[in-house]
Amino acid sequence: MTDTHAHLDFLEEAELAEAKAHLPELKAVLTLGVDPSRWERTLSLAEGNVYAAVGLHPTSAHLLSPEVEEALRHYARHPRVRAIGESGLDYYWTPETQPAQLKALEFQATLAEELGLPLVLHVRSKDGQAEEDLATWLLAHRPKRVVLHAFGGHPALEAAGLEVGAYFSFAGPLTYKKNQALWEAAQRLPLAQLLVETDTPFLPPEPHRGKRNLPHYVHHTLNKLAEVRGVALEEIESITDQNAKTCFRWT
Repeated sequence: MTDTHAHLDFLEEAELAEAKAHLPELKAVLTLGVDPSRWERTLSLAEGNVYAAVGLHPTSAHLLSPEVEEALRHYARHPRVRAIGESGLDYYWTPETQPAQLKALEFQATLAEELGLPLVLHVRSKDGQAEEDLATWLLAHRPKRVVLHAFGGHPALEAAGLEVGAYFSFAGPLTYKKNQALWEAAQRLPLAQLLVETDTPFLPPEPHRGKRNLPHYVHHTLNKLAEVRGVALEEIESITDQNAKTCFRWT
């Protein structure tokens, strides 16, 4: 199994030790550094079957400057980096920085294109407007490799993602009770475009809700994905592992 989205740098020392103890259970983990203060730490954790992504989260988009752009270009060329991000749009926490978020998104999309790396996208809003805007952006820019991190099932984003061949990454919310709409999205999306993740230490799956998440908990999401697809766990595990390898190009 593969955890395609974690933030190992957010873990406390004991949590990180537990996460590392379970790494042999995973094919690979992608840990993401989401602002300049975290890039060094993220890269220091990217060893063995742990790979890195570096980027500017939309809630940190206001930090973008020529100096930050140059630093991100530098860190993005590290041999353990397999993606740019997470970038995207967040109107839930920082709606007032929408222009800065779009500027940061444009820069990171260009950088990903230049380096031949996938672009990992975050989106969140209270009313679906960020999802609508990101769907419009996707159709206008059509990045070659893009991951919709923690996909929430928004119809416009689903349609745009299918149009551009995006990967749809499912996290802990897929396991939540009464999340029928998300289950239905997971049922109908192409198998070749499915990924699973934890978003460690956030978005814990059942039965860990209310606690901190860890990469090996991805097996709960994987189990639910197999259930809603009506296939064997081993089959969906093999498919999502291969999809992650194809997307992020690790060994």
